[in-house]
This record gives sequence, C-alpha cells and structure tokens, in this order.
Amino acid sequence: MNKRSFFIGVFFFSTFMIACKPNKSEEKAITTDDNVLTEQETNAGWKLLFDGKTLDGWRMYQNKAADAWGVNNGELYCKGSETDKSDLRSDIITHDQFENYELSIDWKISPEGNSGIMYHVTEEFEAAYLSGPEYQLIDDAGFPEKLEEWQKTASDYAMYSSISRPTNPVGQYNTSKIVVNGAQREYWLNGVKVLEFEAWTPDWEKRKATGKWKDTPGYGLAKKGHICLQDHGGGVWFKNIKIRML
Repeated sequence: MNKRSFFIGVFFFSTFMIACKPNKSEEKAITTDDNVLTEQETNAGWKLLFDGKTLDGWRMYQNKAADAWGVNNGELYCKGSETDKSDLRSDIITHDQFENYELSIDWKISPEGNSGIMYHVTEEFEAAYLSGPEYQLIDDAGFPEKLEEWQKTASDYAMYSSISRPTNPVGQYNTSKIVVNGAQREYWLNGVKVLEFEAWTPDWEKRKATGKWKDTPGYGLAKKGHICLQDHGGGVWFKNIKIRML
C-alpha cells in the first residue's frame, strides 16, 4: 500500500467511526439511571418515594424496632431479621399517606420468596395487612407450598386473582403499577394490565365476608393511607419507587 492510499483509508475509517458514535444527547437518551426521574416524568407530576441512598420518607409500621430493612447499591431491600426473631421484623411504610394515585415500582424476589405491596394502610391494627389491600409478590413456581390463585403474583391477595402473570425469572426485576382512583383499582405487571376491580361493591363485600377477611371488619375500608412493603422473611428488593397523584 502506498502512502496516499494509506491516508485515504485512515480518513474514511475515521469518518465512519465519528458517524457511528452517538452524540451526548443521544447517549443521555439511551441511558437510564435508577431512582431518578426524567424531565418528562417530572413534568407529568411523578415524584420519587425512594432516593436510592437512604430510608428517608420511610419508617417501620407502628414505629416498631426492626433490623430487617436496608439500602444498598440503589436498592431498598428486606434481608430478614439478622437474629430471625419475629419481634425484630416489621413491614415498612411511607411517612406520607396517599388517596388517589398511580404507583410504579420495580421489584425482584429471591427463590421461594414472598412479599407484597400494600396501600391505604392504617396503623390501628396489629399488622399492616389487616387494613390495606395487597398486590402480591411471590415466587409462583418455586414457592415450597401449594398456592391458591389469589396468592399468586399481581393478585389482590385473598380477594381477586390476576388473569395473567408475565413475570421475569426469579432474581430479575419486574415493574408493577397500581392505579387507585376511588373504588377503581388496576394492577399492572411488566406493562400488562393483569387485574381490574372495584372496591366496596356487593361482589367485593361478598368476597370479604366469605374469605380470609370475614373476621377483619376494618380490612380494605380506608380511602387514604400509607404505602407499605411487606417483610415476609426477607429476600425482596425494590427500586424506582415513584408516584403520581390523580
């Protein structure tokens, strides 16, 4: 190869590489950081409930002493009590209470894991699940006990079963969305609406009166309350927890 051909080749190669390299605005568009709102989300009214670094905005249910929750690598996680004592376990709730909203949250579960996202939670009961409805999170395939349909992922626990469960494999993140607008409820999983129901209807009342909640008169009645993440023994992680008021 003569010198002229060599420099022509270098010129065209350099031009090709510059054309293929994304500019800074393109790089920003294809890169998403966890626990950070985009400009579009902020303009749409979304707010973060978890900063990815601290438990600011969260506390234990009824302010119980617990050592089961922590923050690491941008994740809010429940590792279970270090001493495995039930009195050091607690669900974790938001400081604030919310009424009508859209909640989006990323989560992953450990093998045989079990947890849930509760809402409209109040604190007059011994446990959070006695007050607020629960969007179920569980290892459907690997859980060591037989599960009823209403116990499986994205069901309204002990009330309504999700119609499909497009979950990612255990150990990978899923995105769930809960829409609460008065009595109307929608549960979404990885972009698919998997359940829709209306609270306080005759059907809802019948399910409550004949099922798990028949001796829990206060269950599901609150129209406003805390968002709650369940400690069911550890092995669940959350990130990108955000809310938009309706």
